[in-house]
Amino acid sequence: MSDTRLVYSTFPTKEEALLAGRRLLEKRLIACANVLPGIHSLYRWEGTVQSADEVVMLAKTTATCMQAAIDEIKANHPYEIPCIVALPIEGGLPAFVQWVKEQTVDGYQHCKTK
Repeated sequence: MSDTRLVYSTFPTKEEALLAGRRLLEKRLIACANVLPGIHSLYRWEGTVQSADEVVMLAKTTATCMQAAIDEIKANHPYEIPCIVALPIEGGLPAFVQWVKEQTVDGYQHCKTK
């Protein structure tokens, strides 16, 4: 299994998802983020079925950076209990997996000691 992880989160607007992705990139907690507008979510909240238009952010990171990325999303998320889940990536193009590692704090020795 690869050390690469996919962090999935939903946001109420494209702007909020883009802002979250930018924060993660600036802190080198992820290598890249994809923002997918146009989803419609159905869920139960406070005892009733709800419906909302949302945006998905898919962020690629490493196992080392995953929890810090999750914490960063949660700290700045507008939802009380946001959808934030992480999935292991079982494989992939080796050059891409290496690039993800190089673009995160895993790839920068000076960040590992902070």
